[in-house]
Amino acid sequence: MWRYLFALFIWLKCLFPLASAGLLQPSARHHPDVRRFEIDLTWQNASPDGFERKVILINGQFPGPQLDIIEGDEVEVVVKNSLPVETAIHFHGISQQGTPWSDGVPDVTQRPIQPGQTFIYRWTAVEYGSYWYHGHAHGQISDGLFGAIVIRPAEDRPAPFEKISDSIQGLKKIKQAVSKPTPVFVSDWTHLTSEEYMKAAMESGIDNFCLDSILINGKGSVICKPQDELNSLTRPDQTMLLGNETVTDKGCLPFYLPTVVGDFPIKPEKVPEDVYYNCKPSGGQHEVITVEPADGWASFDFISSASIASFMLSIDEHKMWIYAVDGHYIDPIHVDGTPIPNGNRFSALVKLDKPFRDYTIRVANFASSQLISGFATLRYKGQDGTPKPSNPSMGYNGVNLTTDYVLLDENKIAPYPPSKPAAIADTTYKFDIGFFGAAFRWTVSGKSALNISQDIDPILFDLDGPLATNKNLTFPTKNGTWVDIILKTDGLFNPPHPMHKHSHKVYVIGKGTGQFPWDTVEDAVKEVPQFFNLETPPLVDGFTSPPGSEKEPGWVAIRYEAINPGPFLLHCHVQTHFAGGMGVVMLDGADKLPEVPPEYLKAEF
Repeated sequence: MWRYLFALFIWLKCLFPLASAGLLQPSARHHPDVRRFEIDLTWQNASPDGFERKVILINGQFPGPQLDIIEGDEVEVVVKNSLPVETAIHFHGISQQGTPWSDGVPDVTQRPIQPGQTFIYRWTAVEYGSYWYHGHAHGQISDGLFGAIVIRPAEDRPAPFEKISDSIQGLKKIKQAVSKPTPVFVSDWTHLTSEEYMKAAMESGIDNFCLDSILINGKGSVICKPQDELNSLTRPDQTMLLGNETVTDKGCLPFYLPTVVGDFPIKPEKVPEDVYYNCKPSGGQHEVITVEPADGWASFDFISSASIASFMLSIDEHKMWIYAVDGHYIDPIHVDGTPIPNGNRFSALVKLDKPFRDYTIRVANFASSQLISGFATLRYKGQDGTPKPSNPSMGYNGVNLTTDYVLLDENKIAPYPPSKPAAIADTTYKFDIGFFGAAFRWTVSGKSALNISQDIDPILFDLDGPLATNKNLTFPTKNGTWVDIILKTDGLFNPPHPMHKHSHKVYVIGKGTGQFPWDTVEDAVKEVPQFFNLETPPLVDGFTSPPGSEKEPGWVAIRYEAINPGPFLLHCHVQTHFAGGMGVVMLDGADKLPEVPPEYLKAEF
């Protein structure tokens, strides 16, 4: 009997290991198939880049602890709001199949969690792969409210690893590596809190301030480079916008340039001191990721939690096999570097076949607004002693340094196993995205800006409410139908926008420059088929619109099947753009909306 009980104890211990640093295991299983996590949000002082400011800590850490889940699990996340302000948490990329009340968007799927309140999010892990959770109220991502989600795939889940290695031993080591991926958050950071940032933006009329640092897994430093070096690093896209000016000592485009703020009025005196100028170096902790070379391979989930920046990433002297994007497997692509737009996740395998020493992980902002980079270290365990610099393939400005450099082409991402959308959509929406009357106001629909956290009854609770009935912001679809959305970028200078569709993954079926005069994609394909891919299009929950202007507009077309009824956002993941109104609500499956459980209607658990 004792031998049986001891064996049972060991089995349970293996199944539900204790929490470790950065990994939040279930606190208890109230039901055999339920994983329950408890997180406490607090507002405390921290110094991620050597400068102390208030930060949202999750269970006392930043970034928050990882939620470790298995495909098919039922999940409960108990959130205690110990912040001085209201909050909400969105589980980015999770479909919320049958649980739209757990999508985490104030005014849309829930009431915000008030200070001192506890809220329980419940959902089913029908996905597998790399995801993340983050704040979805008041720009709280930029205060540190985010953490990783890793959902281990079911054992019978088809995987593309034979396309990377065809040897039995190689496949074994690859599978071991992907069973324990290392999440790597790449973030931008400012010394202003999200509230201070938005207040300054609205008062000054400027929406895109300078960053202070780039963090990797919440660690980094403020880097100040000499003006001559900054001038030499300035890229052609920035030179075009600068005219006769130079970047500031923080590497920023000056805020007063017409190419930056357009014709909108600004109040320079309301711009906080030291935001664009007076770079002051400071040193925070440096992230070191140690790998065991005997493992043969390492797997990384690169996650962009950026508020503003758009990143390029590379690892010195190491190519990467990108094998999953936004959680789902793709046909693997061998690259030297990859873009990581805001909110997206790129899973990569790295072969550990180099000399045992340190190699620099480089993360550069590729948005035109600023020259800034962050760094971490990939360290081989058992390194051979004297440190020496590794050879970069990408510069501080995100530009490749070698002639054979291969950058991931997002247009060539193909789902694995192969899948494709329906040949024709049932419904088409065309939106004009961009500025909406001010440099800090933005729109998706082209007709109105979306204000979140107005303390109104959520759409899910009240279909007769002000947001649900606003035909400029809320757009219905029928359950089981295919939906096309065409986003057009023209008007004033329109930068690329990293867009995110809640709940449903979307096929990116077309992208081009020029006007989009057609009523439907079907009409467009007849005239310009070269701009479309209906056979192997990327399947993602985040995609980037092309830049546009009056002289050279652009457009992108997505297609998805509305199979999960509920009100779900489509919005820009640049935090200032979303806070400035850049979103719409797709009322998916409006004819089949589920009944909301009483505890969510009352927010009493």
